[in-house]
Parts: sequence; C-alpha cells; structure tokens
Amino acid sequence: MSTPEFDADSTLGALLIGTLVSFSLFGLTSSQTYAYWSRFPNDSWRLKSVVGVVWCAEFSHTICIGMALYFMLITNYGHPERLLILPDSLLAAAFLGSLVALVVQVFFSLRIYALSKSLYIPIICWGLSAFRFLPPNIILFMYRHRPATDFLGKFNRLFDAIWAASAANDILISGTCVALLYSRRHQGQGSTVAMVDKLIAWTIETGVVTSIASIILLIFFVKLPTTFAWLALFVVIPRLFSNSILASLNSRATLRSGLQQPRSTHSSGNPAITATIPRPMNATNLSIEMNKMVITHYDD
Repeated sequence: MSTPEFDADSTLGALLIGTLVSFSLFGLTSSQTYAYWSRFPNDSWRLKSVVGVVWCAEFSHTICIGMALYFMLITNYGHPERLLILPDSLLAAAFLGSLVALVVQVFFSLRIYALSKSLYIPIICWGLSAFRFLPPNIILFMYRHRPATDFLGKFNRLFDAIWAASAANDILISGTCVALLYSRRHQGQGSTVAMVDKLIAWTIETGVVTSIASIILLIFFVKLPTTFAWLALFVVIPRLFSNSILASLNSRATLRSGLQQPRSTHSSGNPAITATIPRPMNATNLSIEMNKMVITHYDD
C-alpha cells in the first residue's frame, strides 16, 4: 500500500546524485594528496600522518557509500520499505565522514593555538568537534538494523543541534584565523602584506564552503525529512573538509614563489612576516608546517 507513495526521485535519485558528486570530489582529494606528497617531502611525520589518515578515511568512505548505493538501488530493488533500515556500509560511511571532519577541525584549531598561543578558542572548537563526532555515531550504532525513523524522530532536535554546531565551529575557526592573520597584516611590508591577504582569502573560502554546506544540510534535514536530500549532502561534506585541509597545505607552494624575491634588510629590527618556506641557514626564521603566519625578527 505504501509503494505508490514512494518517490524515487527525491530519495534514491538524490542519493545517487550525491554519491556521484562525492566520487568526483574524491578524485580531487586524491590529486591534491599526490600533489602534497610530491611538493612537501620534508614535512614532519605528524603532518604526513594527518594527510595519510584523511586520504585513507576518504578512500574507505568512497567504498562504503558505493556499497550502500548498490544495496539500496540493486539489492533492494522493488522494496522501497527496506530503505528505512540503513545498511551497515552507510553507517560505516557516516563514521568515516565524521572522522574526517573531526581531524580537519582539530587541525585548524591547532593552527589557531599556534597563532595565538591561547587555548580558549581551540578548546571550544574541540568541544564542538567532539559534539559533531560522538553523539551521531553512538546513536547510529545503538539503532543499527532498525528503521531510521526510530532515531530520526526521537533525536531530531539533537541532530539539528549537531549540524548547527558544525557550521558554527567552521565559522569560529575561519573567523578566528582571519582575525589573527589580519592583526599581523600591518606588521608586514610589500609582498608580505599581499601574502597575508592571500592567506586570509583562502581561509575565508575554505571555512565558508564547509559552514554553508552544514547549514544547507540542516535546512534539508528540517524541511525535507522524508527525502534523501540531506543524505545526499551528507555523503559530500567529508570531501569538502578533506579538500579544505589539502588546499591549505598545498597553498604553501604558491606562497613559496611569492617569497623567493630578495628580502629587504631591516636595520632597525622591525618585524617581518614569513610563512612556512625553507630559508637559508643565515636567516633567522621559524619553520611552521601548518601554513600559519608567524612574527620573525631579522637582524643585520
């Protein structure tokens, strides 16, 4: 009796489109990962581990959503009532996607600490990241093999808060980084000011993309609860997080080309702003691998 009410376009069709977009973005993630390993072989093992974990999680996530799509489109073909029970592969994809978001948000939170030497805002960001990661995965594990309506109806307000917290966290991270970078902008001269402006623009772009995606997901979840529109975006968002961190790391190559110009001498000891670029041994600098800006003094 429920079959005539089944709308394949807004459910399976939406999930199919989201999965295809996610597959395409994984290609971009892989190319950026290759570019990172090629351009920055001397980065620390910690930073390389972060990139490795992100790519492996994304690769596994891609396999899981592909399996879930096959299960829902082929295995359960002609049985729309079975779509209420989410397959294990989709639950695994949810865990892996939230893991990617957690790693990326913690990474950028650490960059805030490296810039400000204060733990106040990073602790808030870590708390919001944990809130995005733990509750949904616990709920999905507890309600596995049960209709999705059982937990979506019971915890709908909690999921609303989770998506809102994720968007707020991205805005807080990007906004804080922009404020910290801008506070150092007036201390630079010439090309260094332009370099800071580039970093500010990149920070805004990467933060806005993930935060807007979380806001749209929240809107879909609230306004279109009987469709898979929110689920389609849910399988895409991890790619936005992974590409944001890889773009941030790979942008150092662009900054490097901008810093290869001869540096003027500051006889008065005025501070200059430098980025994570290898320098001659006779130049006093701090090498920070998190694509952050630091204040460095150069002496004659």
